[in-house]
Amino acid sequence: MNNTDQDRENNLPLQQVNRVIRTRKGADSVRQDTVIIEEAVALVYNGISHAVMMATPQDLLDFALGFSLSEGIIGKAADLLDFEVHRRENGIEVSLTISSRQFARLKQQRRTLAGVSGCGLCGVESLEQTHKQPVALAKAPLVDFLSVEQAVAGFHSQQVLNRQSGGVHGAAFYHDNGELALLREDVGRHNALDKLIGALAQSELAPGQGFVLASSRASYEMVYKTIACGINHLVTFSAPTSKAIALAQAGNLNLIGFAREGRQVVYHSASIKCLFC
Repeated sequence: MNNTDQDRENNLPLQQVNRVIRTRKGADSVRQDTVIIEEAVALVYNGISHAVMMATPQDLLDFALGFSLSEGIIGKAADLLDFEVHRRENGIEVSLTISSRQFARLKQQRRTLAGVSGCGLCGVESLEQTHKQPVALAKAPLVDFLSVEQAVAGFHSQQVLNRQSGGVHGAAFYHDNGELALLREDVGRHNALDKLIGALAQSELAPGQGFVLASSRASYEMVYKTIACGINHLVTFSAPTSKAIALAQAGNLNLIGFAREGRQVVYHSASIKCLFC
């Protein structure tokens, strides 16, 4: 069963219509407005609740798989043995079955996360844990400017949910030539990236042969997840943080921010020895 069928089978609505008062040039009018649905989604591994995220209830298999991979709970898509979605009174429960070996490692991590619209470090028990480094990527040439510009030009029109209701982040994987391969959406930027990672893991696409474009800023967690899953380029519409840049440098990630039509800012290029020499 693919994730689209799973979402439909569990009758998970994605939007709701609210009555609003719209003010324009001093005149008020009552209108109907479509808003995105946000749900508490609990990820339960072998019967033990591990993470609760506020998320859009779409592409939940992608989400669960991508989170499991980017957090290092499993090492490959095949490590996720079973997947079920259950509607509960207070949200949605995603039940995952992983091998006993992977589950034992998960219990040792002792991380119980409680996130609001995606939370990458919530539940980390010490400052030392925040400096955990993923395995560095093999250095790759910086993605072509025109390929990124092509991706940026078409990105918003390809965000179906965001066009309908607004308030939704997007994360997309593009081929090196700027052609769209996959796109996922969610109210949380980390969730959108996890969904994309999960979809990528189930595809025949090579993570190292393309780039990710995300509608958000580049946070430490976004950079960490990108490196951990073998993606060489992260491009964002907004700015990176200082920790994100430092991690990109350590992990050989090509990091581009403020991607706009005709403009990009390269914060780190793994293939250039020194940007400012």
